[in-house]
Amino acid sequence: MGRWFGLSLVAAVMAAVVGAPGRAVAADSQACMGLVSQRDLPIQRVAVGPGEVGLTFVGHATFLIETPGGILAATDYNDYVRPSAIPDLVTMNHAHGTHFTNAPDPRIKHVLRGWNVPGVPARHDVTVGDLQVRNVPTSIRNWNGGTEHDGNSIFVFQAAGLCIAHLGHLHHTLNASHLKLLGHIDVLLVPVDGNYTLDMDGMLEVLRSINAPLMIPMHYFGSSTLNRFLARVQENWTVERSPTASITLSRASLPPTPKVLVLPGN
Repeated sequence: MGRWFGLSLVAAVMAAVVGAPGRAVAADSQACMGLVSQRDLPIQRVAVGPGEVGLTFVGHATFLIETPGGILAATDYNDYVRPSAIPDLVTMNHAHGTHFTNAPDPRIKHVLRGWNVPGVPARHDVTVGDLQVRNVPTSIRNWNGGTEHDGNSIFVFQAAGLCIAHLGHLHHTLNASHLKLLGHIDVLLVPVDGNYTLDMDGMLEVLRSINAPLMIPMHYFGSSTLNRFLARVQENWTVERSPTASITLSRASLPPTPKVLVLPGN
């Protein structure tokens, strides 16, 4: 309880200090440092059968994805929030230190960095066992309030007939080109802080444009931030809360109409 109070307090203080969206980049980096105690969490993985994908919310922007073939992937892999299992593949984004690491575990075979080499956007299309991972580059605000072009990627994980998209540290709405590259998305992992990433109105526009059957919140600082997002989305979509941080996904289990599912932890 004390740890969550501390995280909420840090987020509240940083939000009060940081008024303009352009300055929020640096503040997020500092606020996220409070997540260091979550490193190497003992995550209980789910039993994945044929046609199923396991999804575990490790915390902040990190999820563990498990395929029927036993391939493990972790999103926004970093030094502060990471699963205890060693993934076969990790994705990272460039906005802050809680979304990437310069020293990934050397046992990880595939490290996909979602930002550009100067002048060249990151382009990934990798197949590992029964998992395919590709990316759609987007841009982010830089430390000076300008733009770092292609500094973020939306990573799409395809396994067992499902397409799971992780929006990363998204800072802008998506145009027709982004949406065409994304294609059909079944499960969308959504940053919902409403300040450090994309503002609430913009994120709702993104949700409507992608129109995924299942949307899962991430990247929020305490229950007040999450509840503010849920209060907005429940005007348009059903909201449910999972009792566990790990769930099993399949095409057959997708909701018939779009739904927001909250996994515990952050």
